[in-house]
Amino acid sequence: MSAKTAPRTALVISAHAADFVWRCGGAIALHAEMGYQVTVACLSFGERGESARLWKEGKSLDEVKAIRRGEAEAAAQALGAHDLVSFDLGDYPLELGRDDKMKLVDLIRRVQPRFMLSHSQYDPYNTDHMYATQVALETRMIAQAWGHNPGEQVLGAPQLYLFEPHQTEQMGWKPDTFLDITPVWDRKRAAMECMNGQVHLWDYYTRVAQQRANHFKRNSGGQSGGRDCKYAEGFQSIFPRTVDEL
Repeated sequence: MSAKTAPRTALVISAHAADFVWRCGGAIALHAEMGYQVTVACLSFGERGESARLWKEGKSLDEVKAIRRGEAEAAAQALGAHDLVSFDLGDYPLELGRDDKMKLVDLIRRVQPRFMLSHSQYDPYNTDHMYATQVALETRMIAQAWGHNPGEQVLGAPQLYLFEPHQTEQMGWKPDTFLDITPVWDRKRAAMECMNGQVHLWDYYTRVAQQRANHFKRNSGGQSGGRDCKYAEGFQSIFPRTVDEL
């Protein structure tokens, strides 16, 4: 398949089952509507550390995992994701062995994403998050190496966008890109409401999207003709951008 006929693709690397929903669900839904095939790599279900409500209800580990898997699948469908790949590696702590990393490299090469999304590089409250991004950077690098499984199509140079962490001021996360997700907000909210194990975050991330919309408006021209926006997501890019005009 030539570059001209290859589908436009994107890849999200999510540490836990709900992370991709709160932090970049709008980006997934918006790009899906643009015709992108968006794949979500879910490294764990967050069954140990991000499912307190289910544990308090007396659920077993297998029950918690099954519920979180079902929530993630329903959310991915609500967002229009092309594929949800569940690695089921466990959480708190999240750890990938060499074979696990090679499976992720295989996925990256198969998807050939135009851009990737993952967590902030620092998160003292949840080291699974920053570990996932370190893995994203490492596997991206391997996927670019001509000497890794010679003969396969190597990866180009997709931008890695870091989506918003829970407490930005503690993470050193500084957004440089704001995405208007107003047209797909209903789909993101529907996906958030699939996450019954973390109901307390539904309204929190609604407020985050409204705040980022304010930043979108201000940085698109403010009161001097700025574009209106009701809901937005913020991202921090890792790599320089190559452009022909600003």
